[in-house]
Amino acid sequence: MQLTLNHFLVLGAVLFCIGLYGAIVKRNAIAVLMGIEIMLNAVNITMVGFSYFNTVKKFSELLTGQIFAIFIITVAAAEAAVALAMIIAIYRKRATVDVGEIDMMKW
Repeated sequence: MQLTLNHFLVLGAVLFCIGLYGAIVKRNAIAVLMGIEIMLNAVNITMVGFSYFNTVKKFSELLTGQIFAIFIITVAAAEAAVALAMIIAIYRKRATVDVGEIDMMKW
């Protein structure tokens, strides 16, 4: 069986839907963060798939999807580090990571 662009797009769509479900439904801040990371990885899969099946073979356009995927991975790592630091700080102050109970911006 030959892999086609449709296989990459379906895999990316399924992963994105799983991540979206996890980010919307879960009340735990760590689970929401994991859902966002799954959505970013789904975007990476589709970008690399588009880049792999690109019919234009100029060198500048050949690696565009991989370069964007590397940038997304870098931003996701920074986002995860900052979000985990915030979650740890909130847990130390409130002793919970439930998204519904975090209301530090309220007076």
